[in-house]
Amino acid sequence: MYILDKENSIANHFLAELREVDIQRDRYRFRRNLERIGELLSYEISKTLYFQNKEIQTPLEKTQVALMYDFPVIVSVMRAGLPFHQGFLNTFDHADSGFIGAYRKHTDDHNFTIEMGYEALPPVKDRTLIIADPMLATGQSLVKAIDHIQQIGKPERIIIAAAIGTPEGVNYINDYFDGNCEIYLGSLDRELNEKAYILPGLGDAGDLSFGQKHTN
Repeated sequence: MYILDKENSIANHFLAELREVDIQRDRYRFRRNLERIGELLSYEISKTLYFQNKEIQTPLEKTQVALMYDFPVIVSVMRAGLPFHQGFLNTFDHADSGFIGAYRKHTDDHNFTIEMGYEALPPVKDRTLIIADPMLATGQSLVKAIDHIQQIGKPERIIIAAAIGTPEGVNYINDYFDGNCEIYLGSLDRELNEKAYILPGLGDAGDLSFGQKHTN
């Protein structure tokens, strides 16, 4: 597991602004900071992908450069995943993209089920799949999304990327997939509370990005 804020960097500023109540009220800034965390995580992921040498022509001479030859597939969980997804696309600008709807349907204050909705998925068989979701809380929605994606093809690698994660979510994913999913986080938070909200967390990333959603 890779955790971005284990080492001090400019990422600390972006993560702090995502969390800070007075700053996160600026929706544009909140979305931009999610995008920035996506850019930094995708840079770290890029170090583990496949490269091959290619000869290029500069204005003065030819030279060899190691270039990525197999871009990943990026699938985001809507709606909060949209600005986060853009950060990955800014880095992997030739990547195929997919989108999937997965959300909590609460039965009461403490219990919920994971419901699946919209999907638009590219081919994933034998490819590197990055699942981008800003918040890794319980891990249930990500597991359900990955199980659904694998019905259309089994990726060679599965990488989960989140701005904020929890020990409970990480353990759930590792147990479910027997450690075969790689996890990249901006920060690993302390715990989930009794309502399965992340502490210290940052609130509802979807609402902060796009406004409060209507609930029945």
